[in-house]
Amino acid sequence: MARYTDASCRLCRREGEKLYLKGERCTTNKCSVARRGYAPGQHGQNKKKLSEYGLQLREKQKAKRYYGVLESQFRKYFDMAVKKKGITGENLLQILELRLDNVVYRMGLAVSRPEARQLVRHGHFSVNGKRVNIPSYLVKLGDVIAVNEKSKSSEKMKDNKEHAAGKPTPQWLEYDAEEMSAKIVALPSREDIDLPLKESLIVELYSK
Repeated sequence: MARYTDASCRLCRREGEKLYLKGERCTTNKCSVARRGYAPGQHGQNKKKLSEYGLQLREKQKAKRYYGVLESQFRKYFDMAVKKKGITGENLLQILELRLDNVVYRMGLAVSRPEARQLVRHGHFSVNGKRVNIPSYLVKLGDVIAVNEKSKSSEKMKDNKEHAAGKPTPQWLEYDAEEMSAKIVALPSREDIDLPLKESLIVELYSK
């Protein structure tokens, strides 16, 4: 499957804001957006006024990059959101939030979504007691996500557990720090999602 292999900081610069793809680095003066707050490439400093389509496209790209999702999968999530009851844009964000890699990040057990994706792929997490190594796995209400017993003793997980201690957990997650597990106690609402996204623009783009 195709995947982005270039420097992740270029994605932040392209969107003109921090996407927090590098964890703690994004909060320091080493952050590329802070040092070079313009788009990458030789024409990056030439600011252009975006058309309506351009604004919609940038919002879609930003959402894809926040969650680390490719176009075909993002379109699949949008189609799922359309079929659900409620507001399509909010449904889309809810589906993205329920990806296993995002839940691991929200638990605080990874410093970034890319790291959470890697940890899931390496088989460090289980859902309802069954090991799952698919980052795009969609969890459901009542599911319990936990670090596998063998992984709890690893230095990486111990460090991540300490990192999670100072990170707030969303209201839709019930996190048990001792067990390094979390239960989905509610579905994420728009108020729970702290990303600066205008999901209505994404809906307008796909509705053309």
